[in-house]
Amino acid sequence: MERKVEEDVQQPLSSSEQVMSEVHLGCPPNQSGPHLSHFTISLPLPLENSTLRGNADAVGDISISASTSFDLDEDGDPILTRRKKSPSHHLVLTIQHNITSSIPKVGLQVWRAELVLADFVLHVMSMSSDFDKVVALELGAGTGLVGILLARAAKTVFITDHGDEVLQNCDKNVDLNAEIFHGKASVHVRELDWKDSWPPQETDTSPSKGRYSWTQSETEELKKASLLLAADVIYSDDLTDAFFSILKKLMSDNPEKVLYLAMEKRYNFTLDDLDVVANGYSHFRSYLITEKADDARCNLLDSASEPFFVGKQIDLRCIPCYVRDYNRGNDVELWKIKLKS
Repeated sequence: MERKVEEDVQQPLSSSEQVMSEVHLGCPPNQSGPHLSHFTISLPLPLENSTLRGNADAVGDISISASTSFDLDEDGDPILTRRKKSPSHHLVLTIQHNITSSIPKVGLQVWRAELVLADFVLHVMSMSSDFDKVVALELGAGTGLVGILLARAAKTVFITDHGDEVLQNCDKNVDLNAEIFHGKASVHVRELDWKDSWPPQETDTSPSKGRYSWTQSETEELKKASLLLAADVIYSDDLTDAFFSILKKLMSDNPEKVLYLAMEKRYNFTLDDLDVVANGYSHFRSYLITEKADDARCNLLDSASEPFFVGKQIDLRCIPCYVRDYNRGNDVELWKIKLKS
């Protein structure tokens, strides 16, 4: 799973060329997909009814104090109880995905940032109630893995992407894992093309797209969403522009919304720079004001009439690896993003 550098300086990949994710857990050789992978996830002991929930420091081994008393055996030796390991349990997600795909259908694959975002969601759900009973939206959901995990806590999850084949595959994964949802969770797989208007207009659609179209009640419920999620949606400048355009519309409604976005820097050698650079990443960062922004830029934005995005990078060293058997690498980042007026 090492970083791969594209060195084709003549032209970018065409939409018909095949690409492959670094994540292909248990996939047989010489197969392009679809394939069922089983992702094992280690979780701490369920804390929903525990006073320890929200207090990570309280979970762990407890050392024996000097004042502890012991029972003695018939020879007068102390009877010691062997200390147990911290309790844990696991769940298994079954995800149908392709091993390779064309550029327009990359949502058929599992990507590394998707697993990092899954780790983050699992961590928040394990250590707090922040995601309990929320209305949530996953953008560019691909296989739907993150939204499926979120349905263990959220009230309503809208899992969205674009294209019949990607949506059908995502819907399949929701069905495969429905047993892990909490009892009252509502999960909807819906079409959301970032280049289209929002709210979506009623149009004639194919039967499969009709299945993934929005109802008026769903668009109204989406306005109540407080949590947005996205993983590995930053790889094309045109799509990045469309992403932030739809994001501004979605995040303008009350209540205040927060986006957690996981992304992997992708490097290319360019003739203009004569170096390996991550141009897509630079374009993404151009949309964000960070806490480290210079004073002049902050003062300019304070007087701006248009809303702007404020981003804060989350330290991944603070997020345990709950999803087993994958390597995060060094180029994945996780961002917390809000829209400010």
